[in-house]
Order: sequence, then structure tokens, then C-alpha cells
Amino acid sequence: MALAKISGENRRIKSIVFLICCALAAIVPHLLEPTKNLFPSISLAVLLGGYGLRVVLRDRRGNYQLQNEHLIKDEKFFETLPKVDVLVAARDEENVIERLVSRLLSIEYPEEKLSLWIIDDGSQDKTSALLQNLRTKFAQINVLSRPLNSGGGKSGALNSVLKKTDGEWLFILDADAQLQSNILLRAIALALHGGWSGVQLRKSVVNCELNPLAAYQAMEMAMDAVIQRGRLASGGVSELRGNGQLINRKVLESCGGFNEQTITDDLDLSFRFLLTRSPIVIMWDPPIQEEAVESLSALFRQRKRWAEGGLQRFLDYWPLLISRRLSNLKKLDLSCFFLLQYALPVVSFIDFIISIILFEMPLYWPLSIVAFGISSLAYWKGCSQKSEGPRLPAPDFINIFGATIYLSHWFIVIPFIVFKMSLFPKTLIWEKTDHVGS
Repeated sequence: MALAKISGENRRIKSIVFLICCALAAIVPHLLEPTKNLFPSISLAVLLGGYGLRVVLRDRRGNYQLQNEHLIKDEKFFETLPKVDVLVAARDEENVIERLVSRLLSIEYPEEKLSLWIIDDGSQDKTSALLQNLRTKFAQINVLSRPLNSGGGKSGALNSVLKKTDGEWLFILDADAQLQSNILLRAIALALHGGWSGVQLRKSVVNCELNPLAAYQAMEMAMDAVIQRGRLASGGVSELRGNGQLINRKVLESCGGFNEQTITDDLDLSFRFLLTRSPIVIMWDPPIQEEAVESLSALFRQRKRWAEGGLQRFLDYWPLLISRRLSNLKKLDLSCFFLLQYALPVVSFIDFIISIILFEMPLYWPLSIVAFGISSLAYWKGCSQKSEGPRLPAPDFINIFGATIYLSHWFIVIPFIVFKMSLFPKTLIWEKTDHVGS
């Protein structure tokens, strides 16, 4: 099965099958004798919890960092640097577009080897006018305008500029990205000397002191980086996160470009890199900085898109994920985290509804407690590490407890998305996250 031919067909049928499997997993324990009905949950808690604990403990601060930081000041290194295209897809970004251009112009890289591109993806606010004004002032900035409803979402916007660029590497940013001036040099050095096909910069939050919701998102990003690096160190899978991803153009082209049949280009591309045996590394420092969403309504809009895109890729690529293309360790890693990230919330939701109907205790609480416990450990580990970016929230009991409770929103979002994908026809709507200019 060729990667370029995967178009996301029959997602609704696959979602229904997944929902039925989750329902059976939730119902069957309630049919067992009281002395045996916790056995499925406890067994999964031991197996999945054991693997999750191993992943978190395998993370090390020194993992996957550029060992020789002096390399980026070496003249010979500068002479051999590859050409890089910096790409930003922007839609209705009047609050941050001027700051973005200022950040792009501050990137330390040989001018003749750096190309800066902003794709104005059908903006309806002042973004287009601001970009034209900035383009007049700064000749280094290239602007490509797409009409409204051009299709393909962010993937379509990025694909539209590929034929106009020729860089060996692509550095993809979101419009609210804030970054250190030497971040590209350090990421390129890590990619070249480590033999990586992709480098994902750790994401950090610039407005984490705004409110507890923003602080919990900052902790969640640190936790995600810990888990990703631990998965990679365990022989598992690491993933791109959209903002702050450096990718090899040849590998991207071999994958068929950005997939316009998905609403999360980064997650889909992660699987395409995985299936072409093109490794991705997570770089802790320096991080790419971005805004956290500031309200619960904005959080749920963002997370619904992430959850749907994340599940879409499993539904699209599962025949290849169980094929000989992947090692047994990677299959194990994907299986464990699919069960924890997608199956557990749906099973727990159905289990909770059944327990209300039958006036019984839910039966999957041991697995849920283990999953939240591992997340708390990853929170502590991530927030205990030094950061060159914004200061991470203190890893004290109150913050970790609050952030762990905050994670329960996934137990609402993911069941909602699974039911939506199962009951309603497929729709591809790229809902961007609004940026206020924090």
C-alpha cells in the first residue's frame, strides 16, 4: 500500500468498529462474577502501566541534545550548512503577524541559504494588508496568497509553496511562534550530526502565568516532551507537533507531501515518516514558544481537532502499522499508547454510563488511576528540568494535582469525537487556534 494513495476512506465504518470494540470491552466485565470483574482492568493496568512507567523513566535530560554546542560557531560548519526554507501558514493572524516577521528576520543563518515564506491562507482580517506592507519593507519576506476556501487546510497551504522553494530542509512554524535567534542552527546541527530526518522542538508556553489553564498547558507540553523522548529511548515512536518542526524535503517528497485529507498535518506526517523509516527526534532546548489558549471553550475546540486528527491517522494507516515495515518494539509502543490515549477514554466513558444504569461501581478505575499516575510522574519530571524558554510551573503537589485533574478533559473530548466520527458523515474542517498576541 503506497503512502500517497492513502486518502482516509471509510473512516466512519472504521470508527464504528472501534466504538463497538470499546463498548464490548466496557460491557463484558460487568457480566462477570464480582470476584473476577476487575481482572481485565487490573491486567491492563499492569501491562500498560508498566510500559508507560518504563517510558517515563527512560527519559534523560542529555538524550538527543547537541553534545558540542560550539559546533554552531565553527566556520567550517557554516560553510557546509544546507539551504533551509522557513514556512508559515497564516490565516487571520493580524494580532501576531508583525511580531512573527520580526522573529523570522532575527534568525541566525547565512542569508543566501535561508528563504522565508508566509502563506496567507485566505485571511479575512487585516493580515493580508499587513503582510503586503511588511513585504515592501523587508525584501527577505516572501508572501504567497491563497483564495479563501482553497481546500486542504494547513496541508494545502504548505503544499502550495513547495514548488516555489528548493531548500534541502523545511522549518515549519505557526504564526504565534516565538524563538531564539540561534534555534535553527542548533536544530540543523542536531539533525545532521544525529542522522535524523526530522527534529521537533519542545513546545513551551509564553503566557503560562496568565491563569491556571495556561499553566497546565505549559506542564502538559513538558510532559509530552518527556514521554516522547522516553518512547524514542525505548525503541518506540516520536512525533511531530506542527509548530517548530524541521523536516527533510526529500523524505517529505517520498511520503507524498503534506496530506490534505487530514485536519492534523503534523500527526499524519509523523506516521508517514515512521512508515518510511525516517526517524524524528525531540529537542528539549531551546524550545519553540507559543501561546496557550486562554479559555475552556477555546481549549475544547483545539483539542477536538487534535483528537480527531490523531484518531484519523490510526484508522488510515493501521494496515501498514501492523506490517513488517515496523519493528516489534514500535508496534508495541504504538499499541500501548493507542490503548491509553484513545481506547481508555472511550471505554471509561461507556463503563461509567453502564455503572450508572446498573447502580454499580465503574470497573476500569484501576487502569485510569495508573494512567493518571504515570502522567503525574511525567509532569514532575518535565517541570523539574531546566528550560531555556519560559519558566515552567513549579512541580509542587498543588500544580501537579491540578494539572492531572486538567487531563481529564481528554476523557470527554475523545469519546465525543469517536461518537461524532461514527454517527455523522466525514467532514474536513481545519479550525485554526486563535492567537491574541500574548
